[in-house]
Amino acid sequence: MPPRWDAADYANHSQGQFNWAMSVIQRLGLEGGERVLDVGCGDGKVTAEIAARVPGGSVLGIDKSVEMIALAVSNTADRSNLSFRAVDAQTLDLDEGFDLVFSNAALHWVADLEAVFSGLARALGPGGRVFLSMGGRGTAALVFEALGRLRQIEPWADWLVSSDPPYRFRGPDEVEPILRRTGFVPVRVELIRKPLRLADRGALTGWLRTTWMWATEPMPERVRSEFLDVLTGEVEPGCGRDESGALLLPMVNLEVEATLEPFSL
Repeated sequence: MPPRWDAADYANHSQGQFNWAMSVIQRLGLEGGERVLDVGCGDGKVTAEIAARVPGGSVLGIDKSVEMIALAVSNTADRSNLSFRAVDAQTLDLDEGFDLVFSNAALHWVADLEAVFSGLARALGPGGRVFLSMGGRGTAALVFEALGRLRQIEPWADWLVSSDPPYRFRGPDEVEPILRRTGFVPVRVELIRKPLRLADRGALTGWLRTTWMWATEPMPERVRSEFLDVLTGEVEPGCGRDESGALLLPMVNLEVEATLEPFSL
């Protein structure tokens, strides 16, 4: 069963993902007139930032979660070049000649990446390109290790034993062949260590609650807060700190740049 998103709670605890996206947007080379598709747009904050950079173009944000799309629409109603649709990226059937497909912290949630890439190829116009950033192989190792320890401890063992992550954290060797089979020419497919900055322990708990809900959903609601506190306590010691004292959770992103035509300098 797919995890249940609490759109508002996620929006309040996704600053780290937003910061990742902003660091990527600066590298998109936008000129101001592009038609952009944002895949897995979530609460729409990043999509709106892209729309502000293409005043002569347009941006469509899509997300499988109806709740996320509703929140995105309510937060960005004043932008005329921005729209949203509730669409599963694995069944994408758009033929709108986009110049660029962007995605941040989303595509590790999909099981059938080949179906996604096939849909993106249909959605792009001639010379179109993709810039995708997603969780990569080896990411969030601290959390997985902590969950492994808690699976051996009562009372958590009985609930965690039947919980399986919905993520697919892939590497370049898995993604490059899929790109080629779906008509793309890879330009760069790279694993990058990029820590997730979380302001404090409470922010870490909020991130765990809103993106690791598959682990807590089998539990009675009365014990979820206790479990999240225990999990936070297991993960926090492995985090670094920046100069302000914020937590730095070790993560690995997979960045993908590709075009529909041969790339030339």
